[in-house]
Amino acid sequence: MATTSKKNKSPLREWFDSVLFAVVAATLIRWLFFEAFTIPTPSMENSLLVGDFLFVSKLHYGTRTPKTPLQVPLTHQTIWGTNIPSYSDAVQLPQFRLPGFSEVKRGDVVVFNYPPELQHPIDLKTNYIKRCMGLPGDQLEVRQLSVYANGEKVPDPVRMEDEYFVATTTSVNELKVFRENGISEFNSYTETFNDTIPGNDQQGYLVWTTVEIAKTLESYDFVKSVSKVMAPKEISEPMLYPNSNLFKWNRDNYGPITVPKEGMTVEMTPQNIAMYGPVIKNYEDNEQVEILDNEIKVGGEAITKYTFKQDYYFMMGDNRHNSADSRYWGFVPYDHIVGKAVFVWMSIDPNPTSFFNKIRWSRLFRVID
Repeated sequence: MATTSKKNKSPLREWFDSVLFAVVAATLIRWLFFEAFTIPTPSMENSLLVGDFLFVSKLHYGTRTPKTPLQVPLTHQTIWGTNIPSYSDAVQLPQFRLPGFSEVKRGDVVVFNYPPELQHPIDLKTNYIKRCMGLPGDQLEVRQLSVYANGEKVPDPVRMEDEYFVATTTSVNELKVFRENGISEFNSYTETFNDTIPGNDQQGYLVWTTVEIAKTLESYDFVKSVSKVMAPKEISEPMLYPNSNLFKWNRDNYGPITVPKEGMTVEMTPQNIAMYGPVIKNYEDNEQVEILDNEIKVGGEAITKYTFKQDYYFMMGDNRHNSADSRYWGFVPYDHIVGKAVFVWMSIDPNPTSFFNKIRWSRLFRVID
């Protein structure tokens, strides 16, 4: 009886099969379970630091099905190290969300696709990370830096940062005083910010730090005072969402606003057109939306009221005075939610005091709260 022997794979074929298996496995894990994320900006300090590497759970809120299937695996927007697009939007699939074991809760640190980036499909917009401060249907307001939801004060994040003016009697050793106290953001007031605090002709520094560290700075003998920088309520900041002269708000005194909720109906008043018009046009999958000063048209017909098709959220950075968040660009739609940030697995200091301090050992495997 004749026997046939199995032909051995060549080394090149074995290498190719191994790489293919690794890419498929990594792609599935990245889509279904966890995705790595890096903190690029200080908007979440001191909770998350620039150089933190963390894992984002897709399972908490439910994994989204791919909307843009034609893309190079393990890429996002561009091919690694180039400006070459890594996807084609010629095919766009309906998007669904698999069941999760949690809903987005107030206080969660959430990764989401940056809503105003309309030039990309939803699942390929830039990833942002902020803390959820407003849930669907909430009436939200920022009063003198504190956030209120439905009339009740929302607890501040444990490591939240604010901007402080540190008045000093002399120039200080910035490396020793600020870096050793964990302050990565500071500027000489007399050199850079002469018009930042009107009427203040004192020498000093603007620093972004926590309440506890601000109290530590007060103990130095060369520090005359430490005061929190806060915009008066009567000051209007024009760059805030919804960029309308109907609202006289600033970053420290914002709102009240109502966060849209699926099934919620609003009347099309001038204020609501300004507040919710961009939502209706950009995130609700409506066609032929035209926003005018006193009316909004959908499909060529003027509407007097509108019912929202999905939930929305209000996101803010823990570094309240240095965060481009919902105060500046608006609400986050539910279909833009990527996942929940769960823990830091590596942290690299971009400006270490020495080679041996390059890795922040104390932050490894830190649970995100």
